[in-house]
Amino acid sequence: MSTLRFKALAELPFRNYRQDNFVEVPGKLSELFCSNVFSEYTMREYLTKEAFSSIMDAIKKGSQIQRHIADQVAVAMKDWAMSKGVTHYTHWFQPLTGSTAEKHDSFFTPIEGDRAIERFNGGMLIQQEPDASSFPNGGIRNTFEARGYTAWDPTSPAFIMGTTLCIPSIFISYTGETLDYKTPLLRALNAVDEAATDVCKAYFDKNVTKVMPTLGWEQEYFLVDSALYISRPDLVLTGKTLLGHSPAKGQQLDDHYFGSIPTRVMNFMKELEIECMKLGIPVTTRHNEVAPNQFELAPMFEEVNVAVDHNSLLMDVMARVAHKHHFHILFHEKPFDGVNGSGKHNNWSLATDTGENLLSPGKNPKKNLQFLTFFVNTLKAVHDYADLLRASIASASNDHRLGANEAPPAIISAFIGSQLFSVLEELEKVTDGKLSPEEKTELKLNVVGKIPEILLDNTDRNRTSPFAFTGNKFEIRAVGSSANCAEPMTVMNAIAAKQLKVFKAEVDALIEKGLKKDEAIFNVLREYIKQLKNILFEGDGYSDDWAKEAKKRGLNNLKTTPEALKQEMDKKFADLYEELGIFSHREFEARNEIKFEKYSTVIDIEARVLADIARNHIIPAALNYQNRLIENVKGLKEIFGDKEFQTLAKEQISLITQISANVSNIKIGVDNLLTEKEKAKNTKDSHKQAEAYCNKVKPLFDTIREASDALEMMVDDELWPLTKYRELLFTR
Repeated sequence: MSTLRFKALAELPFRNYRQDNFVEVPGKLSELFCSNVFSEYTMREYLTKEAFSSIMDAIKKGSQIQRHIADQVAVAMKDWAMSKGVTHYTHWFQPLTGSTAEKHDSFFTPIEGDRAIERFNGGMLIQQEPDASSFPNGGIRNTFEARGYTAWDPTSPAFIMGTTLCIPSIFISYTGETLDYKTPLLRALNAVDEAATDVCKAYFDKNVTKVMPTLGWEQEYFLVDSALYISRPDLVLTGKTLLGHSPAKGQQLDDHYFGSIPTRVMNFMKELEIECMKLGIPVTTRHNEVAPNQFELAPMFEEVNVAVDHNSLLMDVMARVAHKHHFHILFHEKPFDGVNGSGKHNNWSLATDTGENLLSPGKNPKKNLQFLTFFVNTLKAVHDYADLLRASIASASNDHRLGANEAPPAIISAFIGSQLFSVLEELEKVTDGKLSPEEKTELKLNVVGKIPEILLDNTDRNRTSPFAFTGNKFEIRAVGSSANCAEPMTVMNAIAAKQLKVFKAEVDALIEKGLKKDEAIFNVLREYIKQLKNILFEGDGYSDDWAKEAKKRGLNNLKTTPEALKQEMDKKFADLYEELGIFSHREFEARNEIKFEKYSTVIDIEARVLADIARNHIIPAALNYQNRLIENVKGLKEIFGDKEFQTLAKEQISLITQISANVSNIKIGVDNLLTEKEKAKNTKDSHKQAEAYCNKVKPLFDTIREASDALEMMVDDELWPLTKYRELLFTR
């Protein structure tokens, strides 16, 4: 293994001088934008007016697409794709594995005699039938019930990857249960559209006919040289380092954050941006992140469904482009101990088809009341469904990051800034019932009316908050870098939809009792503010004091995935999804089951890999070095005799003793780990199994790592089998 390590290191000096590393941007990026996308512009060119109008209605209004229109669209897609060298098509979908999936079929179709044609029709566009038996289903179906369907999602544009036309699709079982991330997301988006539109039309703007949730994600990642990556079996098999002593220099000097981007990395970023432009992914920002070899890119805001698809697509493209530049992308939330992990901040807002951001104040009191309505209702939704939001970002890998003084804690709280907090305190004082003319004037001019200037001046941010208002959007900061944004976005939009429905019902009830519209809104908001205040926190989310304070406030601190998933099983969450038409109770339970099973599987794999490396790589290397020391001690004794030998060999003997102690600790730790792992694996109940892996297996990792990392600082560098942190983090 040490040979592989040094071979990998020997390759590095030549990386920056390879001609295939250098990338030139071909003209303006804007000219490349959407060139490989069946975009609205392309559809205008290839479709008849009837077909184009029908497709746009389907995208904007959710209208049904007739079969003859689907046939026209399919032919147009095929002709456009073939003009770009495409030979195959696939329904591109997002099963519950966490990655994307595709099955390629050729346009090639033999006909009579020895002739053939390229064929693609509406039926092939609308539906495919991939084998669903090997995808996670949470016990909904038996393995022998293999049939599953993918169905075209016209709201997300088709695109070309290589020589394949990719058609974004949903994935369902033969009996109609959802088996993917996209289907529930689309249902949640529809629910919040209906609820938010009803509120807008009833109280603020009758011209609003559609509300579109928007998302701007921020993707963090690590880059590691591909040769170094291959030299670390833990990175290859688990996506993270299970062993490794921290280097003398990490991120203490803050010299990597926003620093000059290394040449080789810049070439990777250039090519990545070119590919993103072709695929219509509007990336605009790139920079170094806090940890060495950690970076970030971010796009412009898009409609949530498209943004989620673009992020999933981006992660695939990043891996492909990185490979060309002899890098490997690490999306794991915590690939290296002792330096920051990676997240994927989800910036969420609501936009109307009249061009307004509902989470941005307007130029008059009416628009500011609209802002306050959606602002307060969002906070109320997070208050009422905090545990559901926490469960949506839970994973074995994200557990390493949350609450580690680099990412928000597992306690769901909201940061809104001191000035907006003061506004809510003023609204809390609103008189119960009808308002006096003086109070109405005071509210509109001195409370609601001052919101724009408050937000203009309030540029503060709180990096320790999991849910922060940042001027015209809410930032969900606890999402992990490897996650599919669809899950937290499904939860966010579902709880917002539910809360807005409740809000409208309560306001309408007060109006029926004789209150004027604004009075009714102020009265309902006042009660919400009283109820939600315990999630508002402006301080340091990393502090122990906050954990104590949160407990007093009744806020859950669900530090591990099994804890979070257990809370998610609350019947009120299943009822919420069923009421909104997002999941049936059975589908919701199946999702929960899948997450428990995935958690256990991840920890099981990590345990097996750790045991293998410890026994087959670390212990042999330590014993090899110990034998060298023993030979040295024997030589000293032969040359100098018993008297001087005791003094001259003191350090060597001490090292021999320490090596023996650490080897023993590793051996005992591995034996205990494998014993507990087998016990956990044989636990039948998936919930109890996940708890066993979390509480019995995972803690033993630390014992083994501590002993191994101690040995790393003792054993001759030339004998150490694993590529070290200083090499992984500081060589490019």
